[in-house]
Amino acid sequence: MREYLLTLCITAAVTYLLTGPVRKFAIVAGAMPEIRARDVHREPTPRLGGIAMFFGLCAGMLVADHLTNLNQVFETSNEPRALLSGAALIWLIGVLDDKFEIDALIKLGAQMIAAGVMVVQGLTILWLPIPGVGNVALTQGQGTLLTVALVVITINAVNFVDGLDGLAAGMVCIASAAFFMYAYRIWYSYGIEAAAPATLFAAILMGMCLGFLPHNMHPARIFMGDSGSMLIGLVLAAGAISVTGQVDPDAMRLFSGSERNTVHQMVPVYIPLLMPLTIIAIPAADLILAIVRRTWRGQSPFAADRGHLHHRLLEVGHSHSRAVLIMYFWSALIAFGALAYSVNSASMWIVLGVVFLSALGLVLLLLPRFTPRVPLWAQRLVPPRYRRRAVGAPAAGAAPRAPAADADGGGEDRVPAGVSGVAGVNGATAVGPRSKLPR
Repeated sequence: MREYLLTLCITAAVTYLLTGPVRKFAIVAGAMPEIRARDVHREPTPRLGGIAMFFGLCAGMLVADHLTNLNQVFETSNEPRALLSGAALIWLIGVLDDKFEIDALIKLGAQMIAAGVMVVQGLTILWLPIPGVGNVALTQGQGTLLTVALVVITINAVNFVDGLDGLAAGMVCIASAAFFMYAYRIWYSYGIEAAAPATLFAAILMGMCLGFLPHNMHPARIFMGDSGSMLIGLVLAAGAISVTGQVDPDAMRLFSGSERNTVHQMVPVYIPLLMPLTIIAIPAADLILAIVRRTWRGQSPFAADRGHLHHRLLEVGHSHSRAVLIMYFWSALIAFGALAYSVNSASMWIVLGVVFLSALGLVLLLLPRFTPRVPLWAQRLVPPRYRRRAVGAPAAGAAPRAPAADADGGGEDRVPAGVSGVAGVNGATAVGPRSKLPR
């Protein structure tokens, strides 16, 4: 565990330290596209943050190769080299896209080629544990098609969700943390060495995201761009492929005891089928909805719009930061809920906890639709926008009233046109304007 944590810290430190110089390089190189209609930021922001993330990945791999225990991963498996090869290719295409705006079909072809490069070097799905059937071995063609499909779906799902400051990096970091715990449990508890590469990939991915997040939180000073979103999507898919198709479920020796105990103990075998889906559940749902929405309108599935989940949260009335935190909450609930169920599937408290947190998440989603009525004794305990105000008093953060001449030539205080009753953040506010009632 200490070597994994050391690798994580080195990756995070290198990514964090390189992001500042990369930002200056992006400004000099002109990688600052104009604000588009679907963007939510107000000022041109440099991209190419994926450069720092890629060098963080290389630093993490280099450190792990020189550690005593993790060095065995590089000696017994070719998966780390396969990941680096595919990551270098997809990162190069992402850098070119951040600068020159490459066509979507060209990027799709590059994603397939990167997945094919990893398959050729051994990072592929060999078998699938199917409930009710058992362990099913896949042919070379089936494994290749399934691997390429999983890589392309994961990359585009992460790329689609990268629409708010810190959203993609935070969600992938949460998902990789849950995936690290799952893979480490298989490697340490069951003694399966084939799970070590997936554990290493998850630790490095967490370091990449944690090192980049301080520069990318709202208001972001730099964006990861396609060079970063496609890169972390590829690393996430590589970990899922490694632990799903390389780890033999029969090695866990779970077939013991009564039939009921065997069914409960077999849950960790089937979780590899579900864990990759839970990791990208929110991005994948956004991807599917975007494809359906665009094709329904007669548009290309690759046409950009403002209909993603994070855009809808802003339209509901959430602020930028609150929308990001809500997406974090749902990602953590799905990923860690599946992880907890894999550890103890017989516990009803886990199911009840997930149900309760889901209900809490629905309340948070609909919170802007409710107008809170704060009692007078709690006025000083809440933010200014929730406080009641006297008749004629301006809202917190609103512009002061400007005197204007009335029909008789006298002065009268009027609110300037265009000033709403409640101030907001990025054009969004948690509550709507209220009627000015006396206390």
